[in-house]
Amino acid sequence: MKILKDLMVIFVLVIASKSQARNADWILIDDFEEKGAVTAWTLADTKNETEPLVENPQITVRRVESENGVKNAYLLKKPAAEGVVGNRKALTFKRLPRAVEVGEVYTFYSRIKVESFPNNHVFGISNLDAEGIKQHDYNAFEATLRVTDKTESSGLVNTGALMVKVDGGYANIVDLESRAEAKPLSPGEWYEIWYVVNNAPVSLGGQTYDVFVRGGEFTRQTQVYRQADFRMKREAPLTHFLMNCNTGPLDAPYGNGGLMYDDLYMSAGVNLLDPKSTN
Repeated sequence: MKILKDLMVIFVLVIASKSQARNADWILIDDFEEKGAVTAWTLADTKNETEPLVENPQITVRRVESENGVKNAYLLKKPAAEGVVGNRKALTFKRLPRAVEVGEVYTFYSRIKVESFPNNHVFGISNLDAEGIKQHDYNAFEATLRVTDKTESSGLVNTGALMVKVDGGYANIVDLESRAEAKPLSPGEWYEIWYVVNNAPVSLGGQTYDVFVRGGEFTRQTQVYRQADFRMKREAPLTHFLMNCNTGPLDAPYGNGGLMYDDLYMSAGVNLLDPKSTN
């Protein structure tokens, strides 16, 4: 059965790749260049346990930097201001320009930069509507990427490396050639991420995603995970880009390190080109 599923995954990706060869266009989700870009995103702090209570504690703001002599806008997201703890679910989400139907393969592209550690962020794609996202928070995710150096309740210490979702938890990305786990993300450096999302049913080898990275020790585009797992495997159309971060509980806060986002795109099929150079 596993061999059959693997063959089905290869078949789906080959068909998607051929389709992509006829349509190399990336679809912009957001590059935050518009001054009012943040207003297109829904912000919700659904488990606000700050004491004294801070209304709407998350920080989600558009910033501008000079990148290689050129001004570049991006989104900075933090669970709360420095010194404020207890905001456990800082959600930020936006509807995708088009839904990814069951059976389709799409490639998503994102650039991220860690502001600082300690840090605890998760981002990716959801197949719930706005109210469902607010209700389910972490369980609203399907394809999921994680940035954290928090210590789990089990005593496991996360390193700050980029992580993917696997059944039963998360796993660090790896250099598939050397099998070495990736180093922690370097604060202040942009990383490019391509994640090829297979929204086929589980029975056809879907509800999985492959991840490619360029940045840090990965000086060229490198595949760093094969067939990570959707979190819930609901087998439903993917509809939203979702970000979530967490200061941790009042008695054991994780920290308020921010994560910067830029150049969010999606493309039908398997597309490992750079959307910034092809649009």
